[in-house]
Amino acid sequence: MTAAAEPPQGQLRRELGLRDLVLLNIAAVVGVRWLAAAAHSGSGAFLLQLLAAGFFFVPSALAVAGLSRRFPGEGGLYLWTRETFGEFHGFLCAWFYLISNIVFFPTVLLFGVSLSSYVFGPAAVAAFSRPAVAIPLTFAALWLAFLTNLIGLNISKWFTNLGGASTYAVAVILFGLGLRLALRDGMPAPVHLLPSISFESLNLWSQIAFSFIGLELGAILGGEIRNPTRTIPQAAWISAGASVAFYIGGAWALLAILPAQAISPLAGLAQAGQAAGARLHLGWLTAPFAFLISAGILGQVGAYVTGISRLPYAIGLDRHLPAAFARLHPRFGTPYVSLLAQLAAATVFLLAMQAGETLGAAYQTLVDMSTLTGFLPFLYIFGSAFRCGHRFAGVSGFTISLAAVVLSLSPPEEIRSLWTFEAKLIGGCLVLTVLGWLIYRQGSAARRAQAA
Repeated sequence: MTAAAEPPQGQLRRELGLRDLVLLNIAAVVGVRWLAAAAHSGSGAFLLQLLAAGFFFVPSALAVAGLSRRFPGEGGLYLWTRETFGEFHGFLCAWFYLISNIVFFPTVLLFGVSLSSYVFGPAAVAAFSRPAVAIPLTFAALWLAFLTNLIGLNISKWFTNLGGASTYAVAVILFGLGLRLALRDGMPAPVHLLPSISFESLNLWSQIAFSFIGLELGAILGGEIRNPTRTIPQAAWISAGASVAFYIGGAWALLAILPAQAISPLAGLAQAGQAAGARLHLGWLTAPFAFLISAGILGQVGAYVTGISRLPYAIGLDRHLPAAFARLHPRFGTPYVSLLAQLAAATVFLLAMQAGETLGAAYQTLVDMSTLTGFLPFLYIFGSAFRCGHRFAGVSGFTISLAAVVLSLSPPEEIRSLWTFEAKLIGGCLVLTVLGWLIYRQGSAARRAQAA
């Protein structure tokens, strides 16, 4: 198997260097939501984090580094899968990656709006919990992330850089506060490094593995990275080490400040900043700490907007989507049709969530499905790595991804009907697969007609 030639890049501009890509990776991988969720489960999460890092995250770094050297160019995971498994499989890999992330935008921004209320005090916390306030703010953040990307990476990369730096600043501050309190008062609860052996702990491990997803995102921008065959592997390893340190150090710091049962999976970081500030007589700390968390979340969304908008562009170059998706803005040189189409889809999802109980329940099913669809592209990524000679990365990453797919089918406790839940989840995934196949077939037919 020979390396693929880099596809034509049109007027795409190589705006990203090593620093930009490292910060983009950090913004994409590290998530304050997952940090609080891991700490909420107790100190047994440390071992689960190490296992997920060793058997999923390190293989991810190996796969991204190896495949980006072999197949440089815009499209990343789409390009890798296309060259190793064929054009339809490349399309399907990118299709599921797109679906899972379009659902991700509104949910993570609502989470960020909730945390940002701590910047403005207790009255704002109550006000921001009302849809009349939270939804317009979420729309504003969503549109800001897309419109800055529309202008170009030379502008949007600074939002992502700020997000990556802010997220890591949160971890450094949190670790300092936790260390100070642990030395002064001791840990709030005994540390048990071995998690309880249960189905719940296995399910938690799949969630922790999911928190390490993101290294593949920067490689999608291969046509906009300076010296990508060298920069992407370097950035993957630097940001991999930084991300592991973030998760393990951050989870320990949370447990040094609050007992596990007192940590909210949603607002745990803001709670910890507030609690540490009160115990150390640093009441002023809550607002800037919440601001850094909010900036990190906005940067994370901006990173994913940047990455996934390039997938329809790369597919459009191959004519499996309408040719409009391969168009670049005449002034900014960005794939504006792809960006606007995904902005419209994310806006519809956000509206659907607030449109009543029936649509709200349907939206929740889509959110559950996003975990399932989020791991499916990694079966292709690690399969591609295996076929290209990266045996450990391929086998280890594929096994963990497959286990996570199976575990994502387990229903939450509040589900009344197991069969209804499974039918919706599996049926929805099949519907998305068929829909993707129909879109691919239509695009391929149009390409053949144009060639004739």
